[in-house]
Amino acid sequence: MGGNTLTRADLSEAVHRQVGLSRTESADLVKTVLDLVTETLVKGEHVKLSSFGTFSVRYKSGRIGRNPKTGEEVPITPRRVLVFKPSQVMKARVNDEAPDEGTD
Repeated sequence: MGGNTLTRADLSEAVHRQVGLSRTESADLVKTVLDLVTETLVKGEHVKLSSFGTFSVRYKSGRIGRNPKTGEEVPITPRRVLVFKPSQVMKARVNDEAPDEGTD
C-alpha cells in the first residue's frame, strides 16, 4: 500500500495476494463491489458493512448562506450529501481499544 492513501489499485493488489485471484479478477471484483455500493447509494438506500460502518445519503434543503469574505448572502441549493457513520468496532480499532461485545 503506497503513500498515505489507499487506492483502488491497492485494494486489488491486496485481494490478489490474500485471496489468490489473478490481478485482472481482483481488479474486476473490487470494481464490482464499489459499483454496487455506488448504485445502492444513488438509489437513496443505506449500505451497512458489518464491523466497518454505514454509508447513507442525507437530503439537505435549500437555505441562504453567507460569503464569509464579503458578508454577501448567497442561496445554497438543495442537495444530497453522502454520510458515513463508523461502527463501534471500527471506532475502537482506530482508537486502539478493545471493541464492546455485541456491537455491529
